[in-house]
Amino acid sequence: MPNASMKDTSSLRDYQAFIAAVYGQNNERHFNIDEMLTNISRFAMRGLKGIRKDDREKIRINMVIAVSWFLSLMNQLGVDLEDAVWNRFPYLCSYCGECPCACKNKKVHKRSKAKIDQHLRPKTIKALQTMFNDIYPAEARTLEHAGIHLAEEVGELSEAVLRFRGHHRDEDLKQVVLEASDLFSCFMGVFNSLGFDYSKELARLFSNGCHVCKKTPCACAYDAVVNFRS
Repeated sequence: MPNASMKDTSSLRDYQAFIAAVYGQNNERHFNIDEMLTNISRFAMRGLKGIRKDDREKIRINMVIAVSWFLSLMNQLGVDLEDAVWNRFPYLCSYCGECPCACKNKKVHKRSKAKIDQHLRPKTIKALQTMFNDIYPAEARTLEHAGIHLAEEVGELSEAVLRFRGHHRDEDLKQVVLEASDLFSCFMGVFNSLGFDYSKELARLFSNGCHVCKKTPCACAYDAVVNFRS
């Protein structure tokens, strides 16, 4: 199999397929859903530590790896994250239904039903990042605030997944999809607060299969994966 690669013109669906091609085999062999959640959390929290220490490189690499584990989880659950994100954020705030978000100014207390205009749907990760900056402008919050919101959504996704794992009900899976969309928006929020072009970083880091062993599928040993530090 030729090595999979990411480009700065790739879509979110392309990225999810890349993760499946490169890491799917190892994930199926070695990691269950609960362990996926642990890996999302451990790298996201390392990224938040980078915020506390004002270490932008630590934020950057750990957040990218956290998103990759997040997409691995979406693959295991059979969730098309690109569709989920668009249905939740159709170039509008998922709560007040406006762009830019007017929740604070209007003191919105009830979620509105957004009208979806398919012509506005972003086709690339770069366009998705721009969309989220239009909805939730980076200048309207601090990086620390974006990080706190991310931590909150990591917890909410974990709760939703554990509830689904406990009951296996369709409505619980639907809640997982909603929380996954919210978490993705928060990753974009952190990247926008950093002024960081996420698509370019993916193209650089994943230009040739796995970012460590440079193979498709990944050939990294289990111990190397679980002990990886960045």
